[in-house]
Amino acid sequence: MKMNRYFWIAFIYLFLFSCEKDEPAYNDKGQPEPPLPPVEFEIPATEDIIMYEVNERAFSATGDLQGVIDGLGHIESLSINVIWLMPIHPIGQVNSVNSPYSVQNFLEVNQEYGTVEDLIMLVDKAHEKGMAVILDWVANHTAWDNPWIINTDWYTQDGNGNIVHPPGTNWLDVADLNYDNQNMRQAMIEAMEFWIDIADIDGFRCDAADMVPFDFWKQAIDSLSLFTTKDLIMLAEGARGDHFTAGFDMNFGWEFYGNLKDVFSGNATPNQLLSIHQNTLNNLPAGKMKLLFTTNHDESAWDATPMILFNGKQGALAASVISIFLTGVPLIYDGQEVGETDNIQFFSNDPINWSLNPDMLAGYIKLLDIYSNSETARKGALATYDHSTVAAFTLSSEQEQLFILVNTKDNEVIFNFPDELAGNSWTDLDSGTNFGGQEQVILSPYHYLVLEEN
Repeated sequence: MKMNRYFWIAFIYLFLFSCEKDEPAYNDKGQPEPPLPPVEFEIPATEDIIMYEVNERAFSATGDLQGVIDGLGHIESLSINVIWLMPIHPIGQVNSVNSPYSVQNFLEVNQEYGTVEDLIMLVDKAHEKGMAVILDWVANHTAWDNPWIINTDWYTQDGNGNIVHPPGTNWLDVADLNYDNQNMRQAMIEAMEFWIDIADIDGFRCDAADMVPFDFWKQAIDSLSLFTTKDLIMLAEGARGDHFTAGFDMNFGWEFYGNLKDVFSGNATPNQLLSIHQNTLNNLPAGKMKLLFTTNHDESAWDATPMILFNGKQGALAASVISIFLTGVPLIYDGQEVGETDNIQFFSNDPINWSLNPDMLAGYIKLLDIYSNSETARKGALATYDHSTVAAFTLSSEQEQLFILVNTKDNEVIFNFPDELAGNSWTDLDSGTNFGGQEQVILSPYHYLVLEEN
């Protein structure tokens, strides 16, 4: 890996040297043309991230990286600024269930998806559109036919010296890594550095992060911060508080997701959801955030899609309003924006029908456009209001105040404005409707309002 890095550094120097010897270009008046400005890409700050998870096997009919490249315009239309690619690596063949989380080689691209050059092109094209790209990184285990397997002490073993699958799981297709081994740790870090070096990757979503020791994550993130001048995006798939101490920017809002489902199924109230989430926010370290979602690849494969979980198109959109605006990093998983009803697989190719529900797609585009263009929506101070069926909260800054109302039930509800907000003049940013001096509003089933104070 280091030889490869030195090769590329030498190549760049040679390229720049040769460019300096070229004659400058001239315009029709014989004057030198100014040099083209360098292409610059700034990784978004954590509080500004809008993330989109790509399941390569579902995103396009071809199920590859070229399919993602061809679909970048669609992703961009959703105001996305960070793309999370599910694992890109070759899949193990021993004890295989064809899971992309069974990594056969950390330094290669799965031929099913294309080549390293395809990945480089995808990142370049995404950067041109203002979108960062992070890789799904599987640090807890490898495939049984990963080249590392010859180093048996790099893996967890039973009393008889047999390498084991991750304890407490039924993941028989993978072998558990031993984080007491320093050589394995270094190889893992260098593999992460490889993709930053070769493909200009902007960070990592770290799979099963709760199953990997804190001190490794601290070591890895410290090493990566010294390796690159980029302010990498680091997302932990887990809920441990020490992820933030290790250097992660975000971890998963599993509690939020569970409570949101309970609200829409009638097993909890919006009050409970908002109260628990506010307490979560109060306990987050400064600058750290939760990833909020109504689905992801696990949920859409094993649980159900938002269309099922949240009772149809309008319910799925209503739930997304809460996950987008309730002070976190919003995540969209491919397919949810067009209302896929069937489970979306990732152990096999399962192309999304992108012609579904164009009105729903338009709804997502509008909501995410509002969010991306409002600093108050992304960074405003949160205040919540009690109601048994309506999720009601404000986001406030010196510039403006937003009032979000979401009817979480399949029946009409009358919502009375809180005393301090009653009589104010509002505009619904989604529909453009004006609300002037009202003390209450009637919300139809799963109706939502994103109100801006006039």
